[in-house]
Order: sequence, then C-alpha cells, then structure tokens
Amino acid sequence: MKSFLLAFVLLALASSLASAFDPSPLQDFCVAVDDPLHGVFVNGKFCKDPKLAKAGDFYFSVKMPGDTNNPVGSNVSAVNVAQIPGLNTLGISAARIDFAPYGQNPPHTHPRATEILVVLEGTLLVGFVTSNPNNTLISKVLNKGDVFVFPIGLIHFQFNIGKTNAVAFAGLSSQNPGVITIANAVFGSDPAIDPGFLAKAFQLDKGVVEDLQKKFWMDSN
Repeated sequence: MKSFLLAFVLLALASSLASAFDPSPLQDFCVAVDDPLHGVFVNGKFCKDPKLAKAGDFYFSVKMPGDTNNPVGSNVSAVNVAQIPGLNTLGISAARIDFAPYGQNPPHTHPRATEILVVLEGTLLVGFVTSNPNNTLISKVLNKGDVFVFPIGLIHFQFNIGKTNAVAFAGLSSQNPGVITIANAVFGSDPAIDPGFLAKAFQLDKGVVEDLQKKFWMDSN
C-alpha cells in the first residue's frame, strides 16, 4: 500500500512538472549567450511601461488595397507586432490579402502560427498539403463570407480563380507568425543552395535549377 501511495505521489509530481513548457519561439531562433551584456534579443519584444501605453500602440489601418501589380498578382498587408506594438505577448496577428484577377498567394508556410482566413470579396481556391508520407492536398473553393483554416506549419496557398479582384483577411495565432514562401526560400536563398543538389532533389535538369535561382535571386534582391 505504501509503495502504491509513493508511486501515486511521484506520478502526480511528475505530471505537475510536465505541465511546464518552453514558450513558443517568436523568431526563427534565439542563440543563448553566457554574457547578458551581449544579449540583444528577447523572445518577442521588450515591454513598455504600461503607464506609458497609448491608443496608437494598439491601432493600425489596412483599409487601403495593397498593390497587386507584381509577378504573382497579390499583396499581403501584415498586421503583426511590427505594426501594432500592443500585440506583444498576446499571441495573435492578422493580415489583409489583396488579389488581382487570377492572382495567387504562392505556396508558403507559417512556422509559428495556424491561420484562419475569411473571404470578403471574390472567389478563391485555397488549400494545404499534409505532412509526409501522405502529402494529401486538402482544398476548397471559397466565396464571399466563407472561412477556411490552415494548420500551423503546413504548406498552403490561395488562388483567385475569378475575373475580378478578391480580398481576404487572415487571423494568425502568433504575434510574429513568420512566413516562408517555398519557391523563394529554395531558389532564392542567399547564398544559393548548390544547384546540383537541388537538381537531384527536384529531379530537374541542373540548367533549369540555375535559371530558377537567377530569377528568384533577382526578385528578392
């Protein structure tokens, strides 16, 4: 009986300790330093004295359409902690996404956030791909008023399949969700990933990879 009680107490203690967890990262990485004098970042942003807070710390406007005159025909107006300092530590952000006719928000991922999207105008084909080994495409055509969720970390996209402009708003479960546009990251990295490696990985001719790298590197620089 005593051993049972001891085991129960130990399990309860372990359970309470297991409820503690590392805070979710709010940037790509945070390298530890032994000397705090050389530490320049925190996981998030430094906090202002609450007594000095003002309405402007919690406000930003995205009422104006974004410029969609670009190769992909879309524009994402981010509303995260960089635009609204008051979002710091609150674990939420937003974005306005404008689409020209047949414009797209290319395949990308948010490493730190789930996204929920609501269509305000137009018709969008949206979807995400599940992780290996299934790589299942889950997609749907959305119209005005429709809502769709993209789980954290999964590659997803939006495509305006209509002949008119489209507008959507997204909510994201991080003050700094981050975004990795797949093609830009793979073919536009600086320095470039070895083209021979990418040619084998994507089963492409090396010359095709080099052409893609030139294009995406020029677009990002």
